[in-house]
Amino acid sequence: MSRGIFVTGTDTGCGKTHVAQALIRALRARGLRVAGFKPVAAGADWCDGELRNDDALALKREAGHAAAYATINPYCLEAAVAPHLAAAEAGVAIELGVILAAYAQLAARSDVVVVEGAGGWLVPLGPGLDMQGVALALGLPVLLVVGLRLGCLNHALLSERAILAGGGRLLGWIGSQVDPGMARLNGNVATLTERLGAPCLGVIAHPASRERLDPPRPLTLEGL
Repeated sequence: MSRGIFVTGTDTGCGKTHVAQALIRALRARGLRVAGFKPVAAGADWCDGELRNDDALALKREAGHAAAYATINPYCLEAAVAPHLAAAEAGVAIELGVILAAYAQLAARSDVVVVEGAGGWLVPLGPGLDMQGVALALGLPVLLVVGLRLGCLNHALLSERAILAGGGRLLGWIGSQVDPGMARLNGNVATLTERLGAPCLGVIAHPASRERLDPPRPLTLEGL
């Protein structure tokens, strides 16, 4: 049976796709067959008569998987808003069964499936369904991406608490510096390391960061 990792984040725009791509590269470097999976994506453009989401396309390219786009991203919604609102506007009902079936197809032809959620852990997808429900139904361990910017401490601590309270198995967290001008980068990373119960599995600094990460924290696959 295929292994998998569910990548969630402290909020939208926190660097989930960037981290998921890095994971896919690292896993493929080990000689593993890896698939990227974006169950729900809100914010897409029309291409040859079909909607395509940039994040889902990035995962597909990174993995080099031959699966059809609709399998990698079964729910692709045009409006760049909360998924449940985008789905309602499009007249689409997001169904857990469809997501599980698409995952099963990818898992059957992969050693590892890297699943990227939409937004944060509790983002609504429709009546009675949110991203937490998807992650728990897939039965995958969770990786939390912390968007390193002002406010990240509260977002990270609340996210960890919600994941654990909801029954998720949290493997660890990865910092993703989304604000190159973030003040006290090292101090914030130290605080996250001290206060989060899950281990730090790496920190990806912004290439234009005004503060050098000291010491560097390269991505590790330990425990994944």
